[in-house]
Amino acid sequence: IRKKVAKELRKQLHLDKSKPTTVFVAISGGKDSAVLLTLLVELIGMRRDVRIVAGCVDEGIDGYRPPSMQCAIDLCETLDVEFISTSYEQLEFHQMDEVVKRLPVVSESNEGVSMMPCSYCGVFRRQGINALARQVGADVVALGHNLDDMAQTVLMNMTNGDIDRTLRLAPHTDAPVDGLPPRIVPLRWIPEQEIHLLAMHKQLPLHHEECPYAQGALRWRYRDIVAQLEQDVPGTRHSLVRMSDNIKQVAREGTPSVHSHPTKCQRCGSPTSGTTCKACDMRDLLDVDLD
Repeated sequence: IRKKVAKELRKQLHLDKSKPTTVFVAISGGKDSAVLLTLLVELIGMRRDVRIVAGCVDEGIDGYRPPSMQCAIDLCETLDVEFISTSYEQLEFHQMDEVVKRLPVVSESNEGVSMMPCSYCGVFRRQGINALARQVGADVVALGHNLDDMAQTVLMNMTNGDIDRTLRLAPHTDAPVDGLPPRIVPLRWIPEQEIHLLAMHKQLPLHHEECPYAQGALRWRYRDIVAQLEQDVPGTRHSLVRMSDNIKQVAREGTPSVHSHPTKCQRCGSPTSGTTCKACDMRDLLDVDLD
């Protein structure tokens, strides 16, 4: 695993020899981000020209986020890595416990809006990661997506016919939009099972509980589909990720693509394909009267 991750780092992380590089690592207290941070510290943590900062976003899920946040803090103390955090409240979003309460009311007055908490949490969490990255002046953001995660995302994009999202998938060779650092995914060829084994072998502080709002999310269905495909046709996960890479390569080498490049949200400055970002739209949607 260490050799594979080192190989990916050489491909994805381009260090500027003329100045120090700040790598922001998004962690959650789970196995993937814990293994990612540990390996980054082992592989590049001793370099004088690299600063590693880890950060966590508190979504406001009572009974779930506090213990996982503590695991993240414990890991950073063990590895002697700087730790920062933010919360949905600090970002002026509703906490997820509050979002879940509001969704039934929102759906009554807005036909066709998503009732899945994950739809909102994913958008808000990305905003949180971007905010933390800006806070430390990050040159690169490292995410703990593993092989299974990547394959599921590719398959989801395929079934939705969403070429834009496929082309925007990390790793990024440059900034996806001005002011937003490129993302790297060093674990993208490592199966989830192997990451779990490594985390247990290294006795990393982990939070093993699943999010209480994750059940029923579309991602779980794709998780099962990819797992079944991998069992029936070994190598399916690798093939899906390679296909995504090939699509991006063809787009780079071919004629100018017709896909839309991200611009800045007119309200908050975050990346968006329209005039306002999804987070601002969702914030407006959730500002309903519960009485």
